[in-house]
Amino acid sequence: MNTSLRIDIPHRLYLRDPQETELGRRMIAESIRLMDEIGLEQFTFRKLAQRMASTEASLYRYFENKHRLLGYLVSWHWAWLRFRIRFHIHNIPSAAQRLHLILSILTQAHRDDPTTTDLDEAALYRLVVSEASKAYLIRCVDEDHRAGLFREYHCLVADIAGVLRELNPDYAYPQALASTLLEEARKQLFFSQHLPTLTETTENTLYDFLHGLLFGTLSQPPPAT
Repeated sequence: MNTSLRIDIPHRLYLRDPQETELGRRMIAESIRLMDEIGLEQFTFRKLAQRMASTEASLYRYFENKHRLLGYLVSWHWAWLRFRIRFHIHNIPSAAQRLHLILSILTQAHRDDPTTTDLDEAALYRLVVSEASKAYLIRCVDEDHRAGLFREYHCLVADIAGVLRELNPDYAYPQALASTLLEEARKQLFFSQHLPTLTETTENTLYDFLHGLLFGTLSQPPPAT
């Protein structure tokens, strides 16, 4: 994890902020790698402790269970995407140009950032693709929502929706379109790699597909009532 960048994650996801200690930062980095390798179902704190040459008890001081850890990792991904988007579109007056940059960032999110030497963003992205829905497709989703555990995703969607409103103030579904872009950026790349009969997109054409979806939708007149 990049020590020069501190990302604020909802505090109810953890018992102790892992960004505060060397062990906590190692736990985040290694949990991403291990969960990416074996999946959430096979992942345990015992296996993570063995990988880190640590103890289960020391890891449970940070998270009460692996579901909370998954929520933390997914939130970190959304917060990192939001940071990158806000950094790159800052001071760009054209809403259309800002949306082009947003699409570029979303379609490059599966690549590792060499400036964050301790964190493997490519592995985290794969983890988000395969496991992120398990953070909210749960029985206690409403309770977790009220507790603010999905705050980073909401903030990211709100930021993108705000730019959509600037480009077309009359469009009635900016938040729905923003969340669709985020979901499709992940799903279409996954489909192209693993279920190619479900899509025509590839890594090289994903930007074009999302661009057409976004600007084609915004240019359509509202349906007649």
